[in-house]
Amino acid sequence: MVVILKHNTTREETQEIIRWIKELGNVEVNPIYGTQTTILGLVGDTSSIDINRIQSNSHVENVKRIQEPYKRANRKFHPDNTIVDVAGRKFGGEDLQVIAGPCSVETEEQIIEVAKAVKAAGATLLRGGAFKPRTSPYSFQGLGQNGLELLLKAKEATGMPLVTEIMNINHLPLFENVDLIQVGARNMQNFEMLKELGKINKPILLKRGLANTIEEFLMSAEYIMAGGNENVILCERGIRTFEPQTRNTLDISAVPLLKRLTHLPVIVDPSHAAGITWLVEPLSKAAIAAGADGLMIEVHNNPSKALSDGAQSLKPCEFEAIMEKLKKLAVFEGKHIG
Repeated sequence: MVVILKHNTTREETQEIIRWIKELGNVEVNPIYGTQTTILGLVGDTSSIDINRIQSNSHVENVKRIQEPYKRANRKFHPDNTIVDVAGRKFGGEDLQVIAGPCSVETEEQIIEVAKAVKAAGATLLRGGAFKPRTSPYSFQGLGQNGLELLLKAKEATGMPLVTEIMNINHLPLFENVDLIQVGARNMQNFEMLKELGKINKPILLKRGLANTIEEFLMSAEYIMAGGNENVILCERGIRTFEPQTRNTLDISAVPLLKRLTHLPVIVDPSHAAGITWLVEPLSKAAIAAGADGLMIEVHNNPSKALSDGAQSLKPCEFEAIMEKLKKLAVFEGKHIG
């Protein structure tokens, strides 16, 4: 249930209304103070609460029951966009962030070379996999803790904030210096992991599962937020369909849908969606035009010899050329990369 207060309601009056509502039923009341409107989100069993009784309060503008099971992620509870700050890079505002780097960290030379190249081209955050989820147990699984150490060296060399994926919640202490922790598509519904990530004060990049609905995606975000960590960024990375021409099918409609349903920032990973290098550019453009708050693009200095996902990785020169076009498109859409 959502209670919308009148514009002139003071903070003191709001607190009195919260106490009054709690007496009416066994619910938690979360106030959201917007620039124009204050909204009270009622979480719990609201079936016994009389809407007309709340509506009769002189400070109440409107009362609505909502059916969506996600409360904290719901835009009805939080009409203003949430801005997630990742080491000074803000997701969800006027700036459009670009995360770039290799699928896997392979060597110190490789990750530092790529980091310097993507930064020079305009990328704002560095990605790289230290722990890699692979379909085959015989594929390269990443360098693990050594990979994290190499990422930190690349961060020192460039000053770029780090984005990397966590595969096991027991590894969390190793991620102390990681700026944005990624939860991959295969772990989107690893609820025990999500609960633990909800207890920390660090931004989380949550990727949509390969075969999950929008509501399931938002419910996973809800797990993190319910634990107290509201710094969640959503990433659409393509879903599995019957179409074999691409690795996955990028659900571009998910971007405006999510922006309508939730206040959380939404970015797009065109590399994993397509699995094909030449498709990265048009899908990136489509994502910006659809209203995405950022992109996540794979870049490798030698894709033909990459230990994972070389077919979808751009060369630094290709990434630079695409970035010049994306910067112009971002300005056209009223945003700025950086």
